[in-house]
Amino acid sequence: MLGHTLSILFLAAAALAAPGPKIARCSVANKQMPMPAGQTQLVNPTAPLSFIGLGLGVQNYTCGSTGTFTSTGAVAELVDISCVDASRYTALTDMVWAVWQKAPKSISIQTITKSLSSVDRSFASSLILGQHYFIPNPITGVGINPKWDFTSASLKGHANAFVVGAKAGNVAAPSNPAANVDWLMLNSIQGDLASQIFRMETRGGQPPSSCTPGTPDISLKYVSQYWFFGGAFSQ
Repeated sequence: MLGHTLSILFLAAAALAAPGPKIARCSVANKQMPMPAGQTQLVNPTAPLSFIGLGLGVQNYTCGSTGTFTSTGAVAELVDISCVDASRYTALTDMVWAVWQKAPKSISIQTITKSLSSVDRSFASSLILGQHYFIPNPITGVGINPKWDFTSASLKGHANAFVVGAKAGNVAAPSNPAANVDWLMLNSIQGDLASQIFRMETRGGQPPSSCTPGTPDISLKYVSQYWFFGGAFSQ
């Protein structure tokens, strides 16, 4: 039953597939990030673009005493879409979201990315950039901060191929902000992977507006593009 469900999803998604990218770490010099209009919170970076990743994962929340959900971090697998034609970014993001959104809870993120490789070469294991997760703030020790870690995948062997970010700006998702998490701009506070990170073109991940204190924590699926600028590993 599980395999049948995935087969239906992948066959439907295959219509969007096209010849895959050449290889990870191609030039991204001509790629333009989709900056939302009419806002001042997200500012175009001055450093060159280094990587573009498609994140597939979950946003985690706990219900606070005030009756609202508070983020407790996220976990995601990042696929390198740097070499994919930019005209395909929206369709590729939508395709992955459609598959991930409908996949049974018993299927892991890694299983989804591995299975998607038969639909689009962007998901081949050699094009996995790395992982996204949260850690205690490495500077103050207070709170948690997002980390993008390429040390066990595309930049294995490079101990500093990671970046820990601190939010510098955010705007509500231009499309369906009640369902899609905010678009973000983050500055590096540790690591050599990038000087700035942008979370763009989000799908899902937004919690309900209220909750009952004491209810169980929740994990909500999401997909997002991550744009990395600067750092010591520019392509």
